[in-house]
Amino acid sequence: MKTMGLYLHIPFCVRKCQYCDFLSAPAPEHVRQAYVEQMGREIHMLAREYADYPVTTIFAGGGTPSVLSAAQMRFLFGELSACFHILPGAEVTAECNPGTVDERKLSAYRESGINRLSFGLQSADETELRLLGRIHDFGQFAANFELARRMGFGNLNVDIMSALPGQTPGTYEKTVEKVLALRPEHISAYSLIIEEGTPFYSRYADAAGLRDQGKEQQLLPSEEEERRMYVRTKELLEGAGYQRYEISNYAREGFACRHNTAYWTRENYLGIGLGAASLIENVRFSNTPDLKEYLEADFSKAPGTAVREKNRLDEKAQMEEFLFLGLRMMRGVSADAFQKQFHRTLEDVYGNVLEAQMREKLLQKTGSGYCLTDFGVDVSNYVMAQYLF
Repeated sequence: MKTMGLYLHIPFCVRKCQYCDFLSAPAPEHVRQAYVEQMGREIHMLAREYADYPVTTIFAGGGTPSVLSAAQMRFLFGELSACFHILPGAEVTAECNPGTVDERKLSAYRESGINRLSFGLQSADETELRLLGRIHDFGQFAANFELARRMGFGNLNVDIMSALPGQTPGTYEKTVEKVLALRPEHISAYSLIIEEGTPFYSRYADAAGLRDQGKEQQLLPSEEEERRMYVRTKELLEGAGYQRYEISNYAREGFACRHNTAYWTRENYLGIGLGAASLIENVRFSNTPDLKEYLEADFSKAPGTAVREKNRLDEKAQMEEFLFLGLRMMRGVSADAFQKQFHRTLEDVYGNVLEAQMREKLLQKTGSGYCLTDFGVDVSNYVMAQYLF
């Protein structure tokens, strides 16, 4: 049976964060309402096209999905339930920013079938939060987290970030400890990347460049401090019973994010909304990132009305993705799965790369294939790049 996940992109936020390069921005209520109604029309169109694909996971991301009203979220998920075959036990996630949820919204989420929440905390330090441009403090986050628990949500994720401007290993460790005290089921731990086009880029790009060259700078944590934060993340989380199942993600047993795992293992997923990306049967496509164009699309005409990029992956591209996405998982990639899919052995296609990376202690054999070593995880971008040729 062919199945798929659904991704809903909600491109709105209360205020754009200083480091964020996602497709998101503040918008007035009438624009948000028009967008929700247009998503409803796209849902109806896509459901006709993909009626044969039962849905295993749904993920509402952004932006900040929780800026939508309870009625707007109830409408969107009602349309999904009416139009798609959502399998019993499906994982249904909504991203939330602290300070944007209340009892009414969370009640609507429960009624809509949402069973997993992802809170974007980033830091428990008030100075760091202000510098990031976040709208909440740790007290608001903790209150929202506890409210979600009281409302019956038993699967909660918390996002945290390291290597922030002004952050020290000590302040970062306090953030980790405060999050662990709440016992979320899942923790996503990311290192800050200074992205071009963001306010942080104009402020910190030069400092990041100096740090990458091993030179002294004052605005960002040093290379040594960043490394200490990275090491302590693994030590503290694994010591508290969280298993690292992907480069940046840790979960208690049974709570690995099924939706994101599907991305890394190249399962089918369908994106709905502004700029949303999809992968269906080795065809990658994405909607227009232009809000005006999306809102004016006529979804009554034909599938693909809002699609602006479409690419059928050839076998070479599929094999590359199998490796550089699959190796993000700590379990690694399966040689048997590779041969079954491509009718060639993994060693036949990538033998030289595999051997070189094992000699460099970047890769190791498993019972079913290959996975990154601890050193390989540390330099994963370098490792993955070797499979693109």
